Amino acid sequence: MMTELLEHAIERLRSLPPEAQDDFALILLRLAGEDGVAYRLTAEEEADLDNADAEAGRGDFATDADVNAVFSKYRL
Repeated sequence: MMTELLEHAIERLRSLPPEAQDDFALILLRLAGEDGVAYRLTAEEEADLDNADAEAGRGDFATDADVNAVFSKYRL
């Protein structure tokens, strides 16, 4: 049996797009102690990961100068 608050929350989540519903489901399962739940990558995230793997496979890494240029923007 669910509390009224949980029933209200679930009803609200039903109106969200499927991707958002899955995100909330993963959060709830993790909070309930189901640690085996894995994050599901979006198609865009999978493509980004594939590109990163390909770059790494080619040895295409940022140079020290590239890294320092990025960090210099945030140093005080």
